[in-house]
Amino acid sequence: MNTGLKITAFAAAVAATFGTAYGVGTGIDPVTDKDRTPTARHGEHEDEQPEPEGTKTAGHTPGGLQISDRGYTLELAETHLVADKKQPLRFTVVEDATGRNVTAYTREHDKELHLIVASRDLTTYRHLHPTRAADGTWSTDVRLPEAGGYRVFADFRPAGAKEGLTLGADLGVAGPYEPRNLPAHSTTTKVDGYDVTLKGELKTGAGGDLTLSVAKNGRPVTDLQPYLGAYGHLVALRSGDLAYLHVHPNGTPGDGKTEAGPGISFGTAAPSKGAYRLFLDFKHGGKVRTAAFTVYAGGAAEKGGGGHQH
Repeated sequence: MNTGLKITAFAAAVAATFGTAYGVGTGIDPVTDKDRTPTARHGEHEDEQPEPEGTKTAGHTPGGLQISDRGYTLELAETHLVADKKQPLRFTVVEDATGRNVTAYTREHDKELHLIVASRDLTTYRHLHPTRAADGTWSTDVRLPEAGGYRVFADFRPAGAKEGLTLGADLGVAGPYEPRNLPAHSTTTKVDGYDVTLKGELKTGAGGDLTLSVAKNGRPVTDLQPYLGAYGHLVALRSGDLAYLHVHPNGTPGDGKTEAGPGISFGTAAPSKGAYRLFLDFKHGGKVRTAAFTVYAGGAAEKGGGGHQH
């Protein structure tokens, strides 16, 4: 991947069970814990519009809409887990033409494969880096704090492929389940003692820039540490169908012009108007933290998907 914008868009169907328990459906590994504030709980392109430099979705169906795409299939070994219990999540990427597991990948942003897991209410999120066995089986331990529907996104580039792709699959997490509203719109959030501020507007079409600034104890953080080859990692998920944008910042650590904070600039383009949840991963003091925001693209009214969590 380039250090500029990398956007992969995809959508997934909602699977939710009403009542006191959720036992089937889709799933992803939540990144946010109950004791965090809603905004800190763990963050495509429009037809016939020019794309920002670095996108990889031009000419393709948005990524993540399908479990199979461009000759590859994502196969989860576990499609149901139990809430608030550490469990293994295993999967393979299969080459459809041969029926064999993919065992050779091109490293992008320091990893062969990026695994994003998010709850359908967009209040939990994880960016995971599973390990791959020689037979092509990927695995990682996950603990999903709450029951409900989740979506698993595998973002990768097979060795020899001209570009990467993203496949999506559903995961159900059993346990007591209560639906939540999308957290309210905000341009500021707190996480682990850090204040993160969002400037700029998420736009459709050709898009534009977003800048996220990090401060601690009222002072700008100017010594952010590289994470996955950048000073920040941004993912956006569209409320309602979880269309997915995987975005990387403008500039690279050590390029002589990109400063280590407090601001991290990203080029972005939303696939449509509507509500989105942004998740920013940044590293400071040797630890990666995730700040989350709810924003509206294209001047969309802040209604319907907004509101506070219960």
